[in-house]
Amino acid sequence: MKPKNLAIICNSLFTIFIFTACQSGTMTASSAGTDTSMQQQVAAAAYDLSLVNNAKDPVCGMPVTAGISDTVHYNNDVLGFCSAECKAEFQKNPQSMLAAAEIKKK
Repeated sequence: MKPKNLAIICNSLFTIFIFTACQSGTMTASSAGTDTSMQQQVAAAAYDLSLVNNAKDPVCGMPVTAGISDTVHYNNDVLGFCSAECKAEFQKNPQSMLAAAEIKKK
């Protein structure tokens, strides 16, 4: 297998893994019978969209309008994340994922 093809496959698997991690909290809570709508309302109330400078979670691409469960300060911006897992992944190599965040113009 050529290195380029291997890189494409690895990136695809990484994307699937991260997307699954972002969604796993909701699916686990639903399967356990927990009312996730209340949890989502509390999370949405905790982080006002006007306080973050990104339109999308830079790791999984989820729009921040769907809900923010965590934030981080980076390069004088406040970035919102859909999950603690996405925040942790971003913190490993923030510069490589920053473009995906769709930072709002100041």
